[in-house]
Amino acid sequence: MTAARTRIKICGLTREQDLDAAVAAGADAVGFVLWEKSPRHVPIARAAELASRLPPFVTPVLLFVNESPQQVLACCERVPGALVQFHGDETPAQCQEATGDGRHAFLRAARIPLDGSPFDLVRFASEHARAQAILLDAHVEGYGGAGKAFDWSRLPANVNAHLVLSGGLTPANVADGIVQVRPRCRTLAVDVSSGVEAAKGIKDPEKINRFVAAVRAADALLAKSTHVQLSAT
Repeated sequence: MTAARTRIKICGLTREQDLDAAVAAGADAVGFVLWEKSPRHVPIARAAELASRLPPFVTPVLLFVNESPQQVLACCERVPGALVQFHGDETPAQCQEATGDGRHAFLRAARIPLDGSPFDLVRFASEHARAQAILLDAHVEGYGGAGKAFDWSRLPANVNAHLVLSGGLTPANVADGIVQVRPRCRTLAVDVSSGVEAAKGIKDPEKINRFVAAVRAADALLAKSTHVQLSAT
C-alpha cells in the first residue's frame, strides 16, 4: 500500500517570479485572489496573464468572495482549466449556479472558529457535496485566514470529503497539520499564502521550497508509519 501524496497549493500570487518559483518547487496548484479588498488582489486580466505561464498539470485557482455568478463565469472563461474557490458566504445553490451547473469544478471554504466554538464540518461538507474539496481556514474578521491557524485537533474524526488544510500554515507547522488531519478525511491537500511570503503578495522562494520539503517529509513519515502497521498485521 502506498501512502497518499499531499497536494500543494500556493495562493495569493501576484508576480511572474513567484509563480515560477512555486512551479519549480513542485506546487500542484497556484491561486489568484480576485476579491478586491484583499492585499493580494489581482484583476482578472493579470490573473490570466500569470496563468498563461503555467505548464501542464499545474492548476490555476480563482478565489472569489460573494461574487455574482455572471462575473465568476466570465472570469473562468479568461483562465481555461481554472478551479473556482468560494471563500465567502456562498450557498450550495449559488456555488452551483456560479460554476455553470457543474461546468467548472470548485472548492468551498469552511471558516473554522479560532475560539473553539462549535462548527459542524460533517454537515457543511454534506451540504456542499458537489464541491471537489472543502478548504479549512480560520474564521477571522472579514474573509481569509489572516495567517491564523485553528486547533486541528478539534476537527471530526471522520469527514467523508476531500479536505484542503489552510490558515496559518508555515514550513514549521505544515507537517504536524498533515499528520493530524489526513487520518480524518478521504484525502488531504494543503494551501499556503502568508506562510511563504516576504511581504503581503510577495513570495519568498526559499520559504516556498522549505514548505514543499516539509510536506514531502510528512508524506514520507506517514508512508513509513503505514508500512510499519501493515508489517505488524
